[in-house]
Amino acid sequence: MYRLYDYLESGNGYKVRLLLTLLKTPFERIELDIMKGATRTQEFLAKNPNGRIPTLEIAPGVFLPESNAILFYLAEGTPYLSSDRLGRAQVLQWMFFEQYNHEPNIATSRFWLGHGQEITPERKLALEQKNKLGYAALDVMERHLATQPYFVGGRYSIADIALYAYTHVAHEGNFSLDRYAAIRAWLSRVAAQRGHIPITQG
Repeated sequence: MYRLYDYLESGNGYKVRLLLTLLKTPFERIELDIMKGATRTQEFLAKNPNGRIPTLEIAPGVFLPESNAILFYLAEGTPYLSSDRLGRAQVLQWMFFEQYNHEPNIATSRFWLGHGQEITPERKLALEQKNKLGYAALDVMERHLATQPYFVGGRYSIADIALYAYTHVAHEGNFSLDRYAAIRAWLSRVAAQRGHIPITQG
């Protein structure tokens, strides 16, 4: 059985929990309180030297970190990952976009504003820039979803899972989705998938 090292409020951990649940794959979830340094212990660093969750133990002593790498591994051979070469590359395109353009701005803003982090003058300035860049990422998504029901191939995939995780809680990072009709409709389609779970469900 898979073992998932996780933190319940993490959007990155949620991605993996959501896909495992959709696949009806049994797993053991191990909660690590990142606010108390639980991923910085020598024991955990031996599993993931980067000291981050999620980390998936796929076999005894075999650990796979990085949420999107885990999604790609789990989705292999399932309907959540295209079987054709271009489709797979397009899934990766959006997953790279999520980690480079979306997550550093929207997720980081959510973490700083919603988890009791001190908003220093430096962070206040950084939040202004992250707000600008986060909306730029949302603009890209809105333009794409205005003509497509999902991100790749007209069907729900791990590209959607990757982007849904932090988009659906973007308001917690002070991002309004009011002007993003296509994104809001897409969020509803994702949430309506059979087997969908909320971020608060372990």
